[in-house]
Amino acid sequence: MSTVKFSENSVGLVETRSYTFARPPRELRLVSGKTLGPVTLAYETYGELAPEGNNAILVLHALSGSAHAAGFHSPDDQYPGWWDYYIGPGKAFDTDKYFVISSNVIGGCTGSTGPASTNPATDREYGLEFPIVTIQDMVNAQWHLVRHLGIRKLLAVTGGSMGGMQALQWAISYPEMVQSVIALASSSSLSAQGIAFNEVGRQAIFRDPHFNGGDYYTGKRPDDGLSLARMIAHITYLSDKLMHEKFGRKLRNHELPAFNFNSEFMVESYLHHQGIKFVNRFDANSYLYISKAIDYFDLKADYNGSLVAAFESVASDFLIISYTSDWLYPSEQSVEIVKALRTNGKNVVYTEIETDFGHDTFLLDDERTQRNISNFLRSEFEKTRA
Repeated sequence: MSTVKFSENSVGLVETRSYTFARPPRELRLVSGKTLGPVTLAYETYGELAPEGNNAILVLHALSGSAHAAGFHSPDDQYPGWWDYYIGPGKAFDTDKYFVISSNVIGGCTGSTGPASTNPATDREYGLEFPIVTIQDMVNAQWHLVRHLGIRKLLAVTGGSMGGMQALQWAISYPEMVQSVIALASSSSLSAQGIAFNEVGRQAIFRDPHFNGGDYYTGKRPDDGLSLARMIAHITYLSDKLMHEKFGRKLRNHELPAFNFNSEFMVESYLHHQGIKFVNRFDANSYLYISKAIDYFDLKADYNGSLVAAFESVASDFLIISYTSDWLYPSEQSVEIVKALRTNGKNVVYTEIETDFGHDTFLLDDERTQRNISNFLRSEFEKTRA
């Protein structure tokens, strides 16, 4: 295996660490009324916290992400973190200037407390005995991590998709701690169509013969169901135009149809590959819990149907970015957030970026997204030094 030579704008080797809190009898109280404890959160940090403590940025990931947002876990690691395009020396989240914290979520399966963790009450994996968690619960858990790291106020909280939901929730739940929010390809609530896609994915897992009510950790896992759920979700992350340009109606191994049910079209093969890759790194139960947390997120419902009321008490500045070909979180949902913030007299910058790459554009090496983030952060950082 070849050794990766880290570029000058890479954070290089990084380590995922963890913080455990909410030990019984002081468990974390969840929105559902249930409690969870002890709670472990996985996280990574990049850069150095300034002596003034004014340069901390909290990065939050989407449904299938992890705390590993930048850099490499070993010299032979072939794959950097999920937002490596954006985090590093000289990048949008410039680690020569900022202290970047990337936090995982409760309910996940990459080092944080989730369904695959041991339930202290039974000494077995939680499975479906794990309590339902919400975006607000994820944020409340992250609050403990941020305070553990000695940070009293965050220069920015940022994320795309579900990460953007967490960032918006941070501004509402902890207004005194959030100077600014950068939300990309996100929404104040998921549409009925989005919930429908999530439910189809969950049903694929439920109906896998190896699901066994979520109690599969000592036997065969529901890989087929999870793979199908990922294939369905992956369609929503791409635009119709991108899929057409990337795959068209091309066949994989021959020029004429074989008249059978094998995966002949290149787009079929691509989706199967995405599904197989996913089951090697994700837990089916975590997929159920995190997708449900996205479905439950609804800032209007939390404030009697008023998004204006939801943002009334926030004290942050906002950068909201949407993408023209994102049909999972379309631009009108971002505009709705912008209007509610401006009605409250909040300082908000909104940018709609023209692209054919769909929802996942925020994960790609997009120069316009990077420039918007970099300029916004520079302005916010200068305010702390005035």
